[in-house]
Amino acid sequence: MTQEHQGGSRRWSAARKGVWARLRLTSLRLRLVLVFALVALTAAVSASGIAYWLNREAVLTRTQDAVLRDFEQAMQTRAGALPEHPTQDELQHTAGQMANSSQRFTVLLVAENPEGRTVYGSSGGLNGFSLQDVPESLRTAVAEQQKITSTNKHPYRMYWQRIVEDDTPYLVAGARMIGGGPTGYMLKSLEPEAKDLNSLAWSLGIATGLALIGSALLAQAAATTVLKPVQRLGVAARRLGEGRLDTRLRVSGTDELADLSRTFNKAAEALEKRVADMAARDEASRRFVADMSHELRTPLTAITAVTEVLEEELEFEGGGIDPMIEPAVRLVVSETRRLNDLVENLMEVTRFDAGTARLVLDDVDVADQITACIDARAWLDAVDLDAERGIHARIDPRRLDVILANLIGNALKHGGSPVRVAVREEREEGAEDGGAVVIEVRDHGPGIPEEVLPHVFDRFYKASASRPRSEGSGLGLSIALENAHIHGGEITAVNDPEEGGAVFTLRLPRDATALTERDDADAPGGGGEGEGKKKNGDVPDGTRKSAGRGGGAEGNAG
Repeated sequence: MTQEHQGGSRRWSAARKGVWARLRLTSLRLRLVLVFALVALTAAVSASGIAYWLNREAVLTRTQDAVLRDFEQAMQTRAGALPEHPTQDELQHTAGQMANSSQRFTVLLVAENPEGRTVYGSSGGLNGFSLQDVPESLRTAVAEQQKITSTNKHPYRMYWQRIVEDDTPYLVAGARMIGGGPTGYMLKSLEPEAKDLNSLAWSLGIATGLALIGSALLAQAAATTVLKPVQRLGVAARRLGEGRLDTRLRVSGTDELADLSRTFNKAAEALEKRVADMAARDEASRRFVADMSHELRTPLTAITAVTEVLEEELEFEGGGIDPMIEPAVRLVVSETRRLNDLVENLMEVTRFDAGTARLVLDDVDVADQITACIDARAWLDAVDLDAERGIHARIDPRRLDVILANLIGNALKHGGSPVRVAVREEREEGAEDGGAVVIEVRDHGPGIPEEVLPHVFDRFYKASASRPRSEGSGLGLSIALENAHIHGGEITAVNDPEEGGAVFTLRLPRDATALTERDDADAPGGGGEGEGKKKNGDVPDGTRKSAGRGGGAEGNAG
C-alpha cells in the first residue's frame, strides 16, 4: 500500500470516527435532534389527528344531512301519494322516481298490496337494494311505534345508520308513513367522501413528515449554534491537557457560553502562570543542587586526598596514628567517602531532572557485563550467577553497571545470602533482534515490608527512620530506575511468596538505538555527561571499585 493510500485511509477512518462520535447515543447533538423531532412529531400528529377528525365529521355530517333531507322530502311527496295498499308496479315506479334525487341514492319501498301480501319496489331492480341489506336493528327501530307525548307528536320516526360492505362505507336510513302506507329504506354510498378523507389523511401524513424533517433540520442548526462553542471549549481543554498552556478561546457575546469561555481563559491564564512559577522554582532548585554539587567537588577533592593519606597511615604497621584518635580518623574517612558518593549521586540526579542524560551504546554480552560488575567489587563468593553467554544487547555498559551494582549491592546489604542473579531473554514473535533482556536479582532475606514496597525507588527514602545515618543516601535505587527508564526499560520489586526474600527484576530492550535517536532528535542541547566519559570521581553510587565495601551500593528498602 502506498503512502498516499495509507494517508487517505487514515483520513477516511478519522472522518468516519468523527461522524460516529457526533451520532453516538451519548452525543448531546443527537439528543437535541431527537427531542426536537419528538416534540415536532407529537405536535404534528396531534394537529393532524384533530384536523382529520374535524374534517371527517364535517364531511360526513354535511353529506348525511343532505341525503336524509332529500329522502325525507321524497317520502312525503312521492311515497305519501301512494294508496294505503299499493301494487308492486306502483311501488317500483315510485321507488324509481325517489332515486332520481340529486343525491343519487337507492330506494326500497315495502308495503302490503290489496290482497294482503307484502310487495317490494326497489330502484336497483330485482338484484339491487333488498331488505336483507338493511341491518336488523334499523328495521326494528323503524317499525317500532312511538308513544305520543307533548314532545313526540308522531308515532313513527326516521332512523339512519352507517355500515361497511366490502370495504365500502354506506349510509342506510328508514322511515314509515304515518296513517298507513309503505315503509321506505334508502342506501347511499359514501365512497366519494371516503376517498376525499383518504386524500386528506395522506396530505396530513405528508405534512407531518415534512414537519418532522424540518424540525430535525432546525434542531441540527440549533445544536450547531449551541454546541459549536462547547466543541471549541473541548478542543481547547484537550490542548491545555496536552501541555499547550497558551491556549485561549475567542470570546464573543454576553450569553452563558461566553461567560464560560471567559472563565476558561482566566483558568488557563492562572494555570499557565502557576506552572511557569513552579517550573522556575524547580529549575532554580535543580540549578542550586547542581551548583552546590560542583562547588563541593573542589573541597571534596582536597579532603579525599587527605583522607587517603590518613587511611594509608591507619594501614601502616607500626602506626603513625595515635591510638586515641584512630576512631575519629576512621570516622572521618568513612564520612568523607559517604559525602563523596552523595555529591556524585546528586550530580547524576540533576542530569536526569534536566533531561541531559544520554546513552552511549555498545553491543555487549550481558553475562560478561554482569561477571565484570561482580568481579570488580569482589562479590564472586557471595553471588550465584545463572547467565548463559551469547545473550547480546545494544545498551550503555556504564549505566548497566550502575544498575547492577545498586541492585546486587542492595541485596547483599539488606537481604540474605546467597544472592542469585539470573538472566533470560524475551523474544517477540517473528522478530530476530527484538524482544528484551530480563535480569532478576533475588536474595534470601526477610523481604521488603509491604508498606515499603511502593516507595523503594523514591529518592532519599529509607525504610527505617531510626537509621538516618546509614551508609546509603537513599538515591541508589532511584538512580538505577532512571537508568533503566532512559534505556526504555523498567525495574520492579516484589517479595517471593514461596522462598521469601526480595526479587528485583530489570527489563531492558535488546536494542536501544531507536530510543537514542529519538532522544537526540528531541533534545534541546548536547548531553550533560560529556557523552558518557567518566571524569575524576564522576561515578554514580554503586560503581566504585572497592573490594570490601560492596561498591557503595545502597537500597531504599534498608
